[in-house]
Amino acid sequence: MKTQQHTSLNRRQFCLSALAATGAALAPRPAQSEAARSTYRYNDIHTHLGQPWGNRPELTPEGLLKWMDANEIGKACVLPLVNPEAWDHPISTDYVLLKTEPYRDRLIPFCAIDPRVINLSGQKAKVDQLKRYQDAGAKGFGESKPGVKMDDPRNLELFAACAEVGFPVLFHLDNSRNTDQAGLPGLEKVHQALPEGRFIGHAQGWWASIDGAVTQDQLQKYPEGTVAEGGALDRLMAKYPNLYGDLSAGSGANAIMRDLDFGREFLIRNQDRLLFGTDYLAPGQNVPQLSLYREIDLPESVQAKIYRDNHIKLLGL
Repeated sequence: MKTQQHTSLNRRQFCLSALAATGAALAPRPAQSEAARSTYRYNDIHTHLGQPWGNRPELTPEGLLKWMDANEIGKACVLPLVNPEAWDHPISTDYVLLKTEPYRDRLIPFCAIDPRVINLSGQKAKVDQLKRYQDAGAKGFGESKPGVKMDDPRNLELFAACAEVGFPVLFHLDNSRNTDQAGLPGLEKVHQALPEGRFIGHAQGWWASIDGAVTQDQLQKYPEGTVAEGGALDRLMAKYPNLYGDLSAGSGANAIMRDLDFGREFLIRNQDRLLFGTDYLAPGQNVPQLSLYREIDLPESVQAKIYRDNHIKLLGL
């Protein structure tokens, strides 16, 4: 797809085509050799494992790896979900560490703590717990998804502990979780308070902020149409060198596909701090990134950074 064609497909049409392409990609393939693994197209900053819960199908490590092989993904970060607002059932750090342990060459565990927990009061207690997770193999913190303000003092204390340990923080931001105002002043306060911290933005509120004309209600939505210049993402990423973007989920795909000309230039402009991701968490899930990033004409050097190399550098893989 040429970038000038973006007016010929609306978002619904694009997602339907992405679903069809994803279904084709999920067809079984032979197991790949170690030599073949070196040719994987992507690393994935954002996946989850799913325990059996209600009528939702389980996603096992083996199922995740099979899906990764089918879609040319070499390594994937596996994120717990411990905040009560995060998901329909909790996915603990211990569960993620246990389930990924046999596959650490490809499945990279993260860890998480709810900032409101009362039995880990003080930064030192949080540092001690994070170091235990680090010793067990965790490489980052997230998904951070509590129902508090982004710059809540409890968040700041936890983020300071992450910075002390050396964990980047992958945060979900919208009008319900890690909340902020249009223009992201709360996120900027976090960076001003913790310039040594490293942060990875994700979800509707983060990605809607690509648009300079974003409104407060859009921080919970998937806005459509042309992107206006002057968005908070470009401004903050230019100002704060430790701020990264997670391209996963419907929000990440929508931010780029809603205005493909702007989206392509945004990717090129911020190529050193954008990270391919999917937010894959259930068998059969539609992942529009798998089609989107095959249809955008990006220079090879930009693809290498966004698809693989930035992950390696950020996490020390």
